[in-house]
Amino acid sequence: MYAQGFPNFGPERRGAPVLSFNRVAVDGSRIRNRAGITNPDIVVVLDPSLVEVAGVTDGLKEGGLLVVNTHKSIDDFSQEFIRKYKVATVDAGKIAREELGVEIVNTTMIGALLKASGVVELDNVWSPLENRFGRLTEKNANALKRAYQETAVKEKAK
Repeated sequence: MYAQGFPNFGPERRGAPVLSFNRVAVDGSRIRNRAGITNPDIVVVLDPSLVEVAGVTDGLKEGGLLVVNTHKSIDDFSQEFIRKYKVATVDAGKIAREELGVEIVNTTMIGALLKASGVVELDNVWSPLENRFGRLTEKNANALKRAYQETAVKEKAK
């Protein structure tokens, strides 16, 4: 597969919400489009406070996937979204604290994304993870696996 990633920074101060985009060609074709993404198929929210203040589903395609780091249960969380989207939740902050010793949820949220989307098979992430994290691979792999196992997913209501 081909993929591209790009952040979208404005005049934000440190700690302000930041958008970042990834485009994946699951059909194996090269990606030629370099424009920003305005109607995503999937939105992943790393900071749970953004759900209340940032319009995280703006532009998300109906039937799209919303993956959120939250301590709330999926039944408590998803009511406002389940009518339009497939929703997945995981307490990535807790998992990261317990597995990594710090609340950095990036790798943990990849586990949630893989479970909810199926865009990449879990077995295909270990080699890239080892290349990226070296001696920290085991901790990150554990966080990713736990998130994969603990992610709750609800299909869009019909």
